[in-house]
Amino acid sequence: MNWWYRLKKNPLAKFGAIVLLIFYTLVIAADFVSPYDPYASQPNGSLLPPTRVYWVSQESKQFIGPHVYPTTQGETNLETGDRELIVNYKKPSPLRLFVNGSTYRLFQLSVPLPPKWEEVDIIPGIPLNWHLFGADGEVKFNLVGTDDQGRDQLSRLLVGGRISLFIGIIGVLLTFPLGLIIGGISGYFGRWTDSVIMRLTEVLMTFPSIYLLVTLGAVLPPGISNTQRFLLIVVITSFISWAGLARVIRGQVLSIKEREYVQAAKAMGGKPLYIILRHVLPQTATYIIISATLAIPSFIAAEAVLSLIGLGIQQPDPSWGNMLSLATNASILVLQPWLIWPPAVLIILTVLSFNLLGDGLRDALDPRSLQR
Repeated sequence: MNWWYRLKKNPLAKFGAIVLLIFYTLVIAADFVSPYDPYASQPNGSLLPPTRVYWVSQESKQFIGPHVYPTTQGETNLETGDRELIVNYKKPSPLRLFVNGSTYRLFQLSVPLPPKWEEVDIIPGIPLNWHLFGADGEVKFNLVGTDDQGRDQLSRLLVGGRISLFIGIIGVLLTFPLGLIIGGISGYFGRWTDSVIMRLTEVLMTFPSIYLLVTLGAVLPPGISNTQRFLLIVVITSFISWAGLARVIRGQVLSIKEREYVQAAKAMGGKPLYIILRHVLPQTATYIIISATLAIPSFIAAEAVLSLIGLGIQQPDPSWGNMLSLATNASILVLQPWLIWPPAVLIILTVLSFNLLGDGLRDALDPRSLQR
């Protein structure tokens, strides 16, 4: 467990791990943490900026604690694009913890299953109507503003984070076993098996990944659900990501298979597949752990790019990628920046945290780093 103590002494790796722990906790419990239904529109509430929190009553000028006022959109100035905010200062609404709101199922998990690929509840979830925070009454507290449909941005960020955060983990679970087994077989058997597999990986590695993603994303059937689209995106990104890993594993296996314990397993009559899985591939565990941590950001970036060009998760379902796609409109960057910066900052922090954690794991697990 010395690697664990070395990892804890790395402040950057610790920062990355804490940020990721917070993000994953929030998105798993997103239905409870988010104040509103991410699909529900607010009347006269489109493109509202972040709600301002007051501590002193605007009428009596007395301290009454944190509260907000009913806010709606007024007329738009056609010359400047500015929209008037109508605030009713006569109806203060205090902010509370654990307020009642829309009904949801906490920890519900639905997965499309064959043969019709319809969504089936694997975990039914816990029916609740409690939300972590909110305002009393009919007043809406939009901490990060609302979008063009009047939907709460914070709620959509939390629910959309499930796609952006878990696409990397699921992608790694698909990519790495494939790369491990193919690379292990190529390096262990050598000769014509090695030649055929390596030529195949070289062909796959010649395709520019972003153009292949765009091409494959464009041919997705138009009538599929966003859950099915999510799984197809993961499969596509996994299909083009295993080749590089297989080449590295193949190089490591070439040296590992000549060691004494592998030769002893051969002499005792061990089958090749057993030797590969039991004695050879476990010796690459250090590299796999580090590489998996550093590979997850590439899946997150791929989803963001596909959503940015309209080939990823489609509205009304949220993801950080399709929320960031509004950045293609320059006027939104100037007039409604709260629509762009939150998903952009979350993607940057997530990718940075994974990279910091991966670097920390490399320093903690790599024997050459320990010698230095």
